[in-house]
Amino acid sequence: MTHGIDTDFLVAVEIRDHPSHRQADHLLKGLLAGGHDFAVAPQTLAEFIHIVTDPKRMPHPLTMGEAVSRAEHWWQAAEVRRVFPDGECVTDFLGWLVRHRLGRKRLLDTLLAATYQRAGIRCLLSNNEKDFRVFGCFEIVAFG
Repeated sequence: MTHGIDTDFLVAVEIRDHPSHRQADHLLKGLLAGGHDFAVAPQTLAEFIHIVTDPKRMPHPLTMGEAVSRAEHWWQAAEVRRVFPDGECVTDFLGWLVRHRLGRKRLLDTLLAATYQRAGIRCLLSNNEKDFRVFGCFEIVAFG
């Protein structure tokens, strides 16, 4: 099964002093051992780099070079399927914003959800179940 990666999972896996690192790393290793693979969208990597380099969010922020290197690792990994927003995805994104009355703080998650949904991804790795539940099309696997 392919699991879509939410940014919070990527941050937890990559940042060793993150409170959920052990749980995320354990889940990652278990899924890999079970033959599962993953999906990553470019917007997830951009948000990851933004978060892990931010000294207001990270007690020990990564340098841009470190963050880009870790993002590149995920982008190039054999177990990762790259997924991209297309025109239909943007139509879904805009429609979901209106239909579910979502505000500006829900833009990134809604675009990510539309990207994964259009790519046929039905399972997401995220501790933010409430952010994706509204769309009614994903199983959420929490890790922390």
